[in-house]
Amino acid sequence: MSVGTFAKRDAYGRQSLLGEAAGLRWLAEAEAQGGLHAARVERVSETELVEERISCTRATRDAAERIGVALAHTHAAGAPWWGCPPAGWQGAYRLEHSRTLTTSAQEAPASWGAFYARFRIMPAVRVLCDGGLFGAQERALFERVCAKLEAGAYDAPQPELVGAQGHAVARLHGDLWAGNLLWDANPQNHTGGAFIDPMAHGGHAETDLAMLALFGCSFLDTILASYDELSPLADGWRERVGLHQLSPLLLHCVLFGGHYVGETLRVARGYA
Repeated sequence: MSVGTFAKRDAYGRQSLLGEAAGLRWLAEAEAQGGLHAARVERVSETELVEERISCTRATRDAAERIGVALAHTHAAGAPWWGCPPAGWQGAYRLEHSRTLTTSAQEAPASWGAFYARFRIMPAVRVLCDGGLFGAQERALFERVCAKLEAGAYDAPQPELVGAQGHAVARLHGDLWAGNLLWDANPQNHTGGAFIDPMAHGGHAETDLAMLALFGCSFLDTILASYDELSPLADGWRERVGLHQLSPLLLHCVLFGGHYVGETLRVARGYA
């Protein structure tokens, strides 16, 4: 069932569209292993991305069960190293309406904690400090969190299926809030959902799951239960949800200012 294409345009020629297309293609590679459908890229340039238009339908518990299974398979497709970009691209994701860059790691950090501290937490903190939204006290708070991350205090095993496929690093969508997980009406898509708008990279599978929880997702408990049944999550994963949400919370502080600061600092204090 074809419903045509959808075009995104960027007159400023930022690198995000090329990275987004590479991410969609990288995620689509996992479909052969049962991974979640990713919108197909028709063509891409620095200023335009034309992709498959996903026809959406209402969320159902049955589709949520299938999405949980498919997402586990996507993660289990693996990635070469912590923070690696999708295959075929070496740039940085630029957030819409912002100069903030979300960079990939061109050389492999030693651990997830090191990657998360160096490439996700502190770059955003520096932007917020430079802009005056954070001061010395807030910077010190995040430096304490990052010291624990670097020391491995929050490193945890990947869900079981990732390791069973021989991977230490999962293949992530990278910006998996509910708006980027579409409930696909196409009956030929047996995974129940479809990815759009990725910031794909190699990371910890818990990051995608925590992002789904951040702003609410229909039938999230069903998605998580289905995922966990196929690919059991490591002990204590619920206690790490806030930690994995810190990066998107910080980016929302950058994009939208003070509205998110209180929540972000509250979460950070729990891991300092």
